[in-house]
Amino acid sequence: MANFFSYDSRFSHIAFRVAYGCFLNLLWFVASIPIFTIGASTTALYAVALKIAANEEGDVFIQFRDAFFRNFKQATVIWLILLAVGILLGTDIYILIHLRNATTGAVAVVLTIALAMVIAACVVLAIILMFVFPLIARVENTNWNMIKNSLLIGTHYLFCTILVFAVHAVMAIAIIAVFTPLIVLGEGFVAIISAYIMLPVMKAVSKTPEELEQIAEIERVEKIRQEARESVERKAAEKDS
Repeated sequence: MANFFSYDSRFSHIAFRVAYGCFLNLLWFVASIPIFTIGASTTALYAVALKIAANEEGDVFIQFRDAFFRNFKQATVIWLILLAVGILLGTDIYILIHLRNATTGAVAVVLTIALAMVIAACVVLAIILMFVFPLIARVENTNWNMIKNSLLIGTHYLFCTILVFAVHAVMAIAIIAVFTPLIVLGEGFVAIISAYIMLPVMKAVSKTPEELEQIAEIERVEKIRQEARESVERKAAEKDS
């Protein structure tokens, strides 16, 4: 029983993650109150969550605060751009649905196609929103490249995207339909779970040129060794025959 509650036990590890989730949820909520700061607060949230997933966490409050102010300008600009796009798409959906319900024939077909295209654009926006703030927390790049790379990452690592979306959806459904007090975990706990899913992807896309060169060199050496082993085995087989 003593080992069960020890600092290094599995139970303590999970309990600390739940506690971190509650605290991060509070920090994220308070920092997001002005609305226009949601981008910076979400970036700070994932900056800490990714450190927790990598077992590199320190003082959670200080790490959140530092990441918030460090990425404030870029995260806010990108958030306001994406928010404007989201409002535009939402308005388009509202108008198209009402127009479609009021028409028939060929016009209704055209409006249905237009509605499908807008919904597809909403899916693209959702993918970008899932990855852009964790990406800002990990790498430095221009605003346009952040948005573009978020979409590329989300579509390339599709299984990761589906899992992250499922985590958000399950938590939302649980809070709304099952047990409302789960809101104390909210986005903080979701971010930690998502960070565990995203961490391998974020590590893969945030390597420095030097690290990529080292990996390429290791792969080149390993390839040479493999070719040498195959050559030796082939000569041995020819000798035996």
